[in-house]
Amino acid sequence: MNKCGIAKKDLVCAGELGREEIFELIEAAGKLKKKPLSKRRALKNKTLALLFQKPSNRTRISFEVGMKQLGGHAMYLSPQEIDMGVREPVKDVACVLSRYVDVIVARVYKHEDILTLAHYSTVPVINGLSDFCHPCQALADIFTIKERCKNLKRAHLAYVGDGNNVCNSLLMVAAFTGTKMTVSTPKGYEPNKEVFEKAVNIAKRNASSVEYFVDPAMAAKGANFIYTDVWTSMGQESEREKRLKDFQGFQINETLMGFAEKDALIMHCLPAHRGEEVSDIVDGKNSIIYDQAENRMHMQKAILLKLMCE
Repeated sequence: MNKCGIAKKDLVCAGELGREEIFELIEAAGKLKKKPLSKRRALKNKTLALLFQKPSNRTRISFEVGMKQLGGHAMYLSPQEIDMGVREPVKDVACVLSRYVDVIVARVYKHEDILTLAHYSTVPVINGLSDFCHPCQALADIFTIKERCKNLKRAHLAYVGDGNNVCNSLLMVAAFTGTKMTVSTPKGYEPNKEVFEKAVNIAKRNASSVEYFVDPAMAAKGANFIYTDVWTSMGQESEREKRLKDFQGFQINETLMGFAEKDALIMHCLPAHRGEEVSDIVDGKNSIIYDQAENRMHMQKAILLKLMCE
């Protein structure tokens, strides 16, 4: 329910979804991947606004192409065009866009902006990335894992690196789906404490586990999926030199992969900085980074259909 009292569905964080909804999205994404144009009229005459404060490759293109395959139209609003929160308040942007479009995807610096958009918008709002979480990425990732490991209870996902927005979202989808997840970050870069504790409790209810280790080798031990992300995200450029020092020993490379299961698969949400968070092993036969990138589109189509057609 938004500020205007209108009942609508948003996707702000993956933790807001339940176990059943996540598995429904995984199933729907799988069907859409097999038959990309099977719902080509579902969103006919519908318009999606891509409201971005941060530039993007995968998020923008996957939503644009996905919306077109569903019969709708997407329009990109660059940071320079809107300058949300500076040129005009987030509330005004939400109220005005709601009069023009049928769904809003926002990629923002501050998570509070997503919450404000969802609060005042009368149409569904999808979080395309915020500093707190990245639900579309995590949902696409768990779909990618399920393609390779049919039973998610047999999957062990190890996340090594910065306990950032992607890590927060992965913790929630792993916990809900019964996927074992281990996390290792340098001290001071842990995932959100509240999210982690919630994930631990949810995982227990689903006969699984979520654990944290300072030593990346301990997190990687026995894992069949090893995941990392950039050490310095957009907006953190001033911290780059410090982070490069703090994250030494947390690179995904041949040495770390030696602690994982034989033929463990490498995951990265991209862009990848080879030589920093990952070695050129990311270009090897065990890398599934491009499957992840493709699956963003299939999962996001499933999300759009769920929010707009149910």
